[in-house]
Amino acid sequence: MVRNILAVIAGIVVGSIVNMAIAMVLGPAVIPFPPGTDMSTPEGVTAALPLLETRHFMVPFAAHALGALVGALVAALISLSHKLTVALIVGGFFLLGGIAASLMIPAPVWFIALDLIVAYIPMAWIGAKLAGAGK
Repeated sequence: MVRNILAVIAGIVVGSIVNMAIAMVLGPAVIPFPPGTDMSTPEGVTAALPLLETRHFMVPFAAHALGALVGALVAALISLSHKLTVALIVGGFFLLGGIAASLMIPAPVWFIALDLIVAYIPMAWIGAKLAGAGK
């Protein structure tokens, strides 16, 4: 049980690192934000929303999805039992973060729906399966 708890913690930490690396470093390098936008605060994001195109929303989606996937994969690989449950707990943690973000940042409805439905629990399930859960 202790190892499974540590697996969840490790999954959350690693998934968060992946999420932030994509959102803060890789994403803006690949798809730069419009000049003059401040994406470092919820207020800055809200002010920048009218300037953003669909392509700008692919980076946060990828960050959320890959963070949940890698976090769940790490947790499932570390855990000794209940790999799917451990992975889904990590996915649920990231889903709660996504819900909180959707309440703070008024993103387009299509993005919020896509993000909350696809980026967290399904990616955690895939991470668990990649780690051999259910074999």
